[in-house]
Amino acid sequence: MELGIYTFAENTPDPVSGHTLSAAERVRNLLEEIELADQQGLDVFGVGEHHRPDFVASTPAIVLAAAAARTKTIRLTSAVTVLSSDDPIRVFQDFATVDLLSEGRAEIMVGRGSFIESFPLFGYDLSEYDMLFAEKLDLLLKVRAQEHVTWSGKHRASLNGEGVYPRSVQDPLPIWVAVGGTPASAVRAGSLGLPLALAIIGGMPERFAPFAELHRRAAQEAGHGHVPMSINAHGYIAETSQQAINEAFPPFAATMNRIGKERGWPPMSRDQFEASCTLRGANFVGSAQQVIDKILFQHEIFGHERVLIKFSVGTMPHAQLMRSIELFGTEVAPIIRREIGQRTDAVTTNEE
Repeated sequence: MELGIYTFAENTPDPVSGHTLSAAERVRNLLEEIELADQQGLDVFGVGEHHRPDFVASTPAIVLAAAAARTKTIRLTSAVTVLSSDDPIRVFQDFATVDLLSEGRAEIMVGRGSFIESFPLFGYDLSEYDMLFAEKLDLLLKVRAQEHVTWSGKHRASLNGEGVYPRSVQDPLPIWVAVGGTPASAVRAGSLGLPLALAIIGGMPERFAPFAELHRRAAQEAGHGHVPMSINAHGYIAETSQQAINEAFPPFAATMNRIGKERGWPPMSRDQFEASCTLRGANFVGSAQQVIDKILFQHEIFGHERVLIKFSVGTMPHAQLMRSIELFGTEVAPIIRREIGQRTDAVTTNEE
């Protein structure tokens, strides 16, 4: 089981103090968070792409390149790259460069995005977002597989054997597909033999089990065999459950209510938030033991190979985020690895 963290690098007023960091300070803090995750032995750190005033990471590859120089073993991924409004050639070149800088630790997590700002910003028609994604993913996979590419499509100039450089250390450079609530996206990822990053940010986890099954079945039917899967969710770890809820609720609510106002969602209540932090809720918020219990509970449902938790759902003090990362690495990760390892050994023994 790989354990990691992802962030959108939120930078909004702290809901308690009202203070807003400068963009430069938020980025410096983010690099410290990635460095600490590496020091604590976590496996993956992801940075999401957004083009809004409340997030500072519009170009994850640049942040990850800076992190590559400050880390040793942690894998560095986007979370996500909004491929529908990006150029696949540039995406490959950016992450191949991160792969070179990190000596083979880069990954790309592609998706259609949870916000729409990138489409008008880069001149794309939002109504074509799925067609754009499918076509650009096809090109990205061809560029990953071939140094010289011949390709044609509707939304980009054709390629007639041009070379794409630099090439990555890893061959192939890992590409994950992030999926929220669209079954067809899970099927597409499986059919292409690509790992699935399933986002669960609301509702009971077992409701998402069909996505995992669709992905596995599509991969098997396409002849790819077993393809990895990740659960990506919101969370926060503190010394006790009550402390975690008390510290996490204000920034969670501020962020979700701000986004909810744009999308017509009702405000988040404290009761709703606390319910989401229980064993069958979506959020990994609580003590280290509660997070351990939830990861193991979900592993029984999905049998997945990776968990990525987004601690910074809204702005909270940097010291609190650092402590949450520390607890994840020192108290959660060792037990999860041991327990999942025992489960895997038991399955292997039974199969033999």
